[in-house]
Amino acid sequence: MTDTETMSVRVDDGTQTVVAGAFGRSGAEPASARINHRTKTILLEPNIRLYGPINDASVNGFFDQLRSVLQTDKPVVLELTTEGGDAEGGRRIALELRLCREWHKRDTFFVGKTVVMSAGITIMAAVPRDHRFLTRDAVLLIHERRLEKKLDLNGPIRANIQLVREMLAQLETAERIERDGFAEFAQGSKIGLEELSKRATNNCYLTAQEALELDLIAGVI
Repeated sequence: MTDTETMSVRVDDGTQTVVAGAFGRSGAEPASARINHRTKTILLEPNIRLYGPINDASVNGFFDQLRSVLQTDKPVVLELTTEGGDAEGGRRIALELRLCREWHKRDTFFVGKTVVMSAGITIMAAVPRDHRFLTRDAVLLIHERRLEKKLDLNGPIRANIQLVREMLAQLETAERIERDGFAEFAQGSKIGLEELSKRATNNCYLTAQEALELDLIAGVI
């Protein structure tokens, strides 16, 4: 592999720009070096900023900021720094990003800064990989969904069997949702769904450079 590789990134007006991804030796040219001025302006002036845990407050804050963006003709540019939080909150934000592309016909961009973990990956996955960017200090954390729930069995056997079946159905549904999210995140990259799922079982940490080498993002800024 050479010290630099280039990739094509589509910007909001449909044009193409070449992004250089730095690989190999230390001190290689940063991926931001060949991002054109227009794309840099888009990425460095996000119109939605989320910082902190993914919870009800951050979801509502996202809605408020998105409402303002949709009153303009600008692309949606989400800047995110989070150590994770509520999985369903992450899925709700991700859904809105998809609707922005599919229903509002808006280009969506993702800029991850410092840390993007857990539920943050769910949000990141909703943006196509050629519109995902990370800052050089960014670290990703990809892991399986966590569930904390007690199952108390007490009473007739058949009633207890039904409780176990309900819990199993909940777990199986969560697993399907997780795999769908991993598939979306890995689409177009050099890492397949099975490999990503395997890594996620042991908490998969990736630097921005590693994410770039795996083609999980379009560039580093």
